[in-house]
Amino acid sequence: MLLAAIVPGFSTVLNTPNNPNAQRMTMTLSLPKLGHRAGKTTDDRWQSITLKPGQTLSGVFEELGIPYDQLARVMQHPTIKPTLRKLRPGTVLSFNLPADGSVRAMRLEAGPGIGDSPIELEFNGDALRERAVPVEITTRTVVLTGEVGRSLFASARALGLGSSQLEQLTDEMFKYDIDFDSDLSEDDRFSVVVDQTWKNGQLVNTGPVQAATFTVDGHLKSAFRFMRDGKPEYFTPDGRSLKRPFIRMPIPYARLTSGFGGRNHPILGTFRMHKGVDYAASTGTPIQAAGDAKVEFVGQKSGYGNVVILNHGAGKTTLYGHMSRFAGIHTGQRVAQGAVIGYVGSTGMATGPHLHYEFRVNGVQVNPLKMTMPPPAPLTGDTLVAFKSDTRHALEKIREVENVVFQLDDGSRVASATPAPKAGKRGNRRKG
Repeated sequence: MLLAAIVPGFSTVLNTPNNPNAQRMTMTLSLPKLGHRAGKTTDDRWQSITLKPGQTLSGVFEELGIPYDQLARVMQHPTIKPTLRKLRPGTVLSFNLPADGSVRAMRLEAGPGIGDSPIELEFNGDALRERAVPVEITTRTVVLTGEVGRSLFASARALGLGSSQLEQLTDEMFKYDIDFDSDLSEDDRFSVVVDQTWKNGQLVNTGPVQAATFTVDGHLKSAFRFMRDGKPEYFTPDGRSLKRPFIRMPIPYARLTSGFGGRNHPILGTFRMHKGVDYAASTGTPIQAAGDAKVEFVGQKSGYGNVVILNHGAGKTTLYGHMSRFAGIHTGQRVAQGAVIGYVGSTGMATGPHLHYEFRVNGVQVNPLKMTMPPPAPLTGDTLVAFKSDTRHALEKIREVENVVFQLDDGSRVASATPAPKAGKRGNRRKG
């Protein structure tokens, strides 16, 4: 079961259903009415028709009983005339048809072939006048919550979340706390707080995740977005950063094929030190920067083939070898952690497409899989106070919605102190 609870703001209190065991909650959402004239009472009666395959504009006019001479005026109007050629099934036409049987206005709703804004014509006797339709843009904070189900990706899509929001959940917020391949069960839950922008009653944009929780085995894991030093970052409720200085695996879900240490070289056939780790992936797979860095080198290096070297400061560098191509980066450029710097290939001394990844400290290669780096400094002082003030209502709102939607028949809460045992885990890969 999935639910989208529209929340005007974090501080607004939601109404709890009278039934404590209710499994659903719906909230009335008032959307703006197009064509409304402020301060004027009329007998406007708008009727909308969605064009079906084979349906024509003349057929719509005939169905609504609108005189042919009005259709002729519409067909010749300089703004509408070129648009009529682009009408297609699914286009929405709205007509203002007062009780006296006349036609007061016609509107082509925004959509493919029409544009981002409606086009409205006003009938006034023998005159036909184009009228500007007020554009009303509103931003609403919403809590979207649901069960993981058979696929987290599909469940998130059904709630209206896009790939960018899902990647924020899996790659930025809970990457180190949840194994999305094996930790989640179908009945585990997640809630997401986002800002949605509506234009004339139509959803046009969903912003980045402001806060989110996962309830896994009865344990509630939370993350909150907060601007630090002008950059967005995700934190735990007590102000600890969820970001790590370095990504251990620069290719998500890649397969480790060769570790750090001595081995027989697959091409040379001699025993020699392997001073990095290899991840197998198909040609063209994006390679990410392991951490914030300055590009130190982009080019070819003997057996490495196409290679990128990033300088992370404090004597730490990372090397990425055997790339098929680079991602438009250049020496001296600053790149953020997770930025795509190139693509998997098999250039240089390689038996097949893979990434050779090295981590160096003062020029000496070390095992990247055993590196332990201190996390970023937690929030303190006034910054921590501001963070807690901004996020307190978000967490309360998520918990409130979860308790309403997912309260169990026995009255137990979502994040119980003692988690109930589960029969087993079912993988939920990001792509579903």
